[in-house]
Parts: sequence; C-alpha cells; structure tokens
Amino acid sequence: MGNFFKDNADLQFTLKELDIAEIVRLIEQDFRYSSAYDTAPRNIEDAKDNYERILEVVGEIAADRIAPRSSIVDAEGPKFANGKVDYHPLTLENLTDLRKAGVMGVMLNHRYGGLNFPVSVYTMMTEIVSRADGSLQNIFGLQDIAETISMFGNDEQKDKYLPRFAAGELDGAMDLTEPDFGSDLQSVRLRAWQDENGNWFLNGMKRFITNGCAQVHLVLARSEEGTSDGRGLSMFICEKCPQLVVRRIENKMGIHGVATCELQFNDVPAQLCGKRRLGLIRYVMSLMNGARVAISAQAVGIAEAAFREARKYAAEREQFKRTIDKFPAVYSMLSSMKVKLTAARALLYETTRAVDLRNNYSQLCDSGEATPEQRQLSKYYGKLASTLTPICKAFTTEVGNQIAYDTIQIHGGTGYMKDFPAERFYRDVRITNIYEGTTQLQVVAAIGGVIQRDLDKRIEELMAIELPPHLAVLRDRVDNLHKKQLAAVAAVSDRKDSEYHDLVARMLVEMETIVFVALLLIRDAAKCADRAAIAQRFVIDGEVDFYAKYAKIMSDDRLLARNNRDIIDY
Repeated sequence: MGNFFKDNADLQFTLKELDIAEIVRLIEQDFRYSSAYDTAPRNIEDAKDNYERILEVVGEIAADRIAPRSSIVDAEGPKFANGKVDYHPLTLENLTDLRKAGVMGVMLNHRYGGLNFPVSVYTMMTEIVSRADGSLQNIFGLQDIAETISMFGNDEQKDKYLPRFAAGELDGAMDLTEPDFGSDLQSVRLRAWQDENGNWFLNGMKRFITNGCAQVHLVLARSEEGTSDGRGLSMFICEKCPQLVVRRIENKMGIHGVATCELQFNDVPAQLCGKRRLGLIRYVMSLMNGARVAISAQAVGIAEAAFREARKYAAEREQFKRTIDKFPAVYSMLSSMKVKLTAARALLYETTRAVDLRNNYSQLCDSGEATPEQRQLSKYYGKLASTLTPICKAFTTEVGNQIAYDTIQIHGGTGYMKDFPAERFYRDVRITNIYEGTTQLQVVAAIGGVIQRDLDKRIEELMAIELPPHLAVLRDRVDNLHKKQLAAVAAVSDRKDSEYHDLVARMLVEMETIVFVALLLIRDAAKCADRAAIAQRFVIDGEVDFYAKYAKIMSDDRLLARNNRDIIDY
C-alpha cells in the first residue's frame, strides 16, 4: 500500500517543525472544546498526533485510489448535456472516499461536525490530493466556500449549510469572473435586486467558474444601483436551481476532471452574506487569500508528482550503456528541481502559518475579546499574510510550471506522449499561475508590502536564529542581499515615475522572495543537516538571479519604459 504522506520526508519534516502551538491554542480556545466534542484535542501533542493521523489517511487514499484513477479521469472527464453536468464515475468515487474519511469539513468548527484544523494542515491535504490528481483538488479545495460562510455568514446560514458541508453532502463554487472583465472584479455587472418583500435575486452571467455545477454558490454581485466600482458589490449565497443555468463547460488544456462552467443567472433566489458593499473589499479579498494558498498547494503537489516521475524515469532510462541520471546535464537538472520544490514548500507553509495567525487573531478582534496586544498582533499578521500570500502564489506556481517543463525535457520524446503522465502534469500545472490571479497580478498585490517592508520583522527573526559556522556564512551572504534589496527599494521609491515602478515591481518582488526563501531554507538546514546542500544551492542560484535584477534596477536606466515600447513596436 502506498501513502503520499508517509513517503514524503519533506512534508513530514514540515509538519514536525511547523510552529503551530500558538495557532492550535487559538483555534481550540485553549482546548476548551475537548470537554464538549470527541474530535477536539486535549493539548498540543494530541492535536499534532491527530493531524498526522488524518494526513496518513488522506495520503493512503491519494496513493491507492485517487492516483490510479487519475489518467482515466483526465482522458474522459465530466459530461455535459441538456444543461446538466455529470462528473466521471471515478471522480465521484474519489469524493466518496474522501467523504467517508471525514475530511470534507477540515477547517469547520467542531460544532458543525468539522475537524477544526488550521489552514496549514488543510493545505497539506490539498497538496497530497493534488499530487494524486491536480483536477480533483479543484473540488476538494473548494472548502473555502464553507469557511467563508463560517466567517461572514449569519447564524441561520451557518446552521443551514455548514453541517452539510462537513458531512460532504454539499459542494461549493465561488462565482466571481464575468465574460468581459476577467480579473477586473471591480467592474462586475451581475445584478442583485430586491422585491417588495426584501428578497434578493440575481441576474447576469459568470464565466470560468470552477465546479460551477455545485449545489451552493458564493456570488459577487452589484447590489447598489448607480455604482460602477468595488464599493457597490456584495456577496450572496445561492443554491442550485432551475433559474441557475449551466450554459456550457469549457474545453480546457488541463485539469480535465473538474467542470469549468459558464453560468446564466435568471432571477436566482439568493441571500445576502455579510453586509452590503463589503463583497469585494472584504469578503472576496479573504476568499482570494484562501484561494491563493490552495492553488499554491496545488502547484506544489503537481510539482512533487512531476519531480518523482522525472527521477524515476531518469534512473530507468538507459542511453549509451548507462542510465541518464548519471549524465551531469540530467542530474544537475534533477537537483535544481529538488531545490526549487523544497523552497516552494518552505514558503508555502511559512505563508499558511501567517494566514492561520491572521485569521485567528482577526476573529478574536471581531468577537470583542481581544486584548490591546492581541489587536496589535492581528494587524501585524494581517500585513504579513497579505504580502506573503501573493508572493507565495507567484513563486510556487512558477516553480511548479518549471518543474513540470523540466520533467518533460528529461523524458525526451516520451514525455510528449500521453502514454506517460509527464504531459498531464505539464497541462494541469499550467493554469496555476493564471487562475485566482495571474503572476503579474500577484506582483501588483505584493509590491506594496515589499515597498513598505512588511516582511522585515520576520526577516530579522530568521536572521537572528543561532546557526553553526557553515550556515552562518550562508546567512551572511543572504544578509548582504537583504541590504542591497533595501537599497533597491529606496532607489525605486525615490523615482517619482509610476510607469517605471510598474516595470520593476516584479524584479523587486522576486528579489524579496529570494531573500526570504533563502532564510527559510537556512533555518530548516539548522534543524536537519541533510538540508544544508539544498540551502547552499538555493543561495548560489539565487544570488545570480538577484544580482542581475539588482544591477538593472540600480543602473538608473530612465529609458527603460521607452525601450520596452520600442521593442514591441519594432
């Protein structure tokens, strides 16, 4: 029997070393739930033991059931006829297996039948599922729908929906994108109107809706007449009904196992979720932060599968009387893939820790029970999470794409054929740096935090970790990069040129990522000596990339924008 958790030493290391004691105490309310719910842990050790046990269950299901079915699901996919979507029977079996395992309400509170797990542990589950079948994560990973209702819905909505989500009786979709506007959510036109009794109804179109055939939908709609920006948008809950029409499902490049739908709303009955006008500026922003983390995990999971396939193939494929993993060009590529994969995972779970702390301190503040110190922590982790989530999505999804690309390259011509899973990994991962905000939009979301130095406190904490001499030397090299990053940020800030700022934003964000991830890998190498080589390789490769970007920024090339436009027009 296989197990996608137990065979992954890096993921086990991550769980073991993850600093979640503070998170667990907050989420379990100092373990007061244990007297009322059998599923609630009694202490930190009990909680971590429970997390590991459930991850092993999900790991076994993923390895022994989901992964063997994935190629058939990819080849055949869901069917659409007469406005009805039918998922592949093997997809339904996958969902049944996960439902029976009790993992369809992972983050929901015990009172609703959920596991009350932190985002960090749920993210590990989504990574494991994604390694088995990237498209299945797009259904399993939509548990953020229930979490959003839990955070912002009223008591009646929570009681109605959350126990059924936790039991796996309901699935969800978030309906944001419209045909004409893509990522420009401020321009959403789908109209929400009220009748004389105050009942809400929805009219309009949505496109590219993942799992758009779901039973419960969170819909971003324009509730305020005469508005044209984000302040006129509210969030609504609606259910599958005859007025909600699936017009078609998209014929996609990858993630074939999940239906991506175009939806038509014909006076669909709906309920307001939360307060009017906060749909985009608060609720969708919260939902998108969760989605960014989920897609990051999807990319890491697919990258894990791709790397393993590349390593296996290279160890078996003989050319010129030896296996190709003995050729420097190939084993150098494999080692680079491993370094990037480890780096992506380190950043992912550092990000989920910040998200967990942000969520729990925010809820404590909303309850009115927070101390002044806890309110300060809420603000700090809010800024930290808001900067890390887009940085994480940009980095992990680009890394996932590179690893899948290199996997095909190592396979050579066979990697281009559907007889091997390498081409599926390449197709599946390609969407990750597009949906829930392209990499370019992640840069827009992150650059403010980079300019305002929102990561510096955490960077200082990582710099202060006591290290053995060989790692301290490595840390000093990263410290030098950090100093240069501060100089680059200052130089850009001094230039009062918005077009130039936009052009160099990605370079600044990627330079920040190199510094931050290098420190995470050095931290982990201090806990596990075997990881020192990975940290060293990341720093060496990162310095080359960093200094190239630094030189370009500091060159004071005032013609940069003009040159780019001239090249395009040539």
